[in-house]
Amino acid sequence: MSRLLEIQQEILALPADEYKQLRQWFSELDWKKWDQEIEVDSKAGKLDFLIAEAQDEKEKGTLKDL
Repeated sequence: MSRLLEIQQEILALPADEYKQLRQWFSELDWKKWDQEIEVDSKAGKLDFLIAEAQDEKEKGTLKDL
C-alpha cells in the first residue's frame, strides 16, 4: 500500500473534531504556500502586467472601486 493511500485512510478514520482541525490546518497551509508563490512571482516581475493594466484603466477612467 502506498503512503498516500495510508494517509487517506487515516484521514477518513479521524473523529469529526480532529478532521475539522486537519482541514483548518491544511487550508492555512495552502494559503501560506499561495502567499509565498505570489511573493516570488511579484519579485520576479511576473505580476507587473497587472499594475500596468490597472494604471491603464485608471487613465481611461474605467477603473472600478471595489
